[in-house]
Amino acid sequence: MSQASLIDGKDFAARLRARVATQAADLTARTGIVPGLAVVLVGDDPASAVYVRNKERALDSAGMHSLDHRLPATTEQATLLALIDRLNQDPAVHGILVQLPLPRHIDTATVLAAIAPEKDADGFHVTNAGLLAVGRPGVVPCTPLGCLMLLRDVLGRDLAGRRALVIGRSTIVGRPMAQLLLNADCTVTMAHSRTRDLAETCRQADILIAAVGRPEMVRGDWIKPGAVVIDVGMNRLPPACGETGGGRLVGDVHFAEALEVAGAVTPVPGGVGPMTIACLLVNTLAAACRRVGLPVPVEAVP
Repeated sequence: MSQASLIDGKDFAARLRARVATQAADLTARTGIVPGLAVVLVGDDPASAVYVRNKERALDSAGMHSLDHRLPATTEQATLLALIDRLNQDPAVHGILVQLPLPRHIDTATVLAAIAPEKDADGFHVTNAGLLAVGRPGVVPCTPLGCLMLLRDVLGRDLAGRRALVIGRSTIVGRPMAQLLLNADCTVTMAHSRTRDLAETCRQADILIAAVGRPEMVRGDWIKPGAVVIDVGMNRLPPACGETGGGRLVGDVHFAEALEVAGAVTPVPGGVGPMTIACLLVNTLAAACRRVGLPVPVEAVP
């Protein structure tokens, strides 16, 4: 059997960002509106700070306006909620993103619920989750949306009838991913830490989405020959003996083994990760278009 093809998320995301930049420029030329995203970072977590900087660079390169709000880790919840209320009222802000995780003294659910659903760039608000659940238009979480785009790039837009397995049931990836696949007429199974005989369940799937947060958990002999494997995991292994700095970055799928069995597979890094930021641009542009009653970009429609 030939080796699986690589799903190049980095290349796909670059092309998607270029399309969004063209559409944003057209929106600005027609209406004078520059799509704006407010990014709120509470605390000084290094990984979050790097991620926010990457988002800001992507916004700038797409001709969008980035409004940066950095707050100390000691910020009270009431102060953060007051900021979100101001951003909800600001007509120059089309999307709001509160970088997670938040400090432990702040209730994440309360903060996310305070964001106006139409400005919820991450797609985490319960209103948007409900719209996705009933198959109505809303804001879709960025990572699942990016995964769906990659799947359709490999398999074609029509995914109807394919057996899809999602490993992981988080509200950020697993649950919305399953809903997107169900809305695409796949036959969907959700698996998690209590699933019995997970390996055998995996072997039935034409599409396998791994989003469980366990390094290299999905082995090659768990994968159905020819299946499309989307690895959402991002895990840093401990450094090997004599190695300086952090260890290898791996996904939830054992990549080398998957290459020998799957039909196509995303690498880590360079697979799903770049799509998340690209889809954030898509959601921000779509919010700006909705505000002035213009059609949203086709990429924002699952």
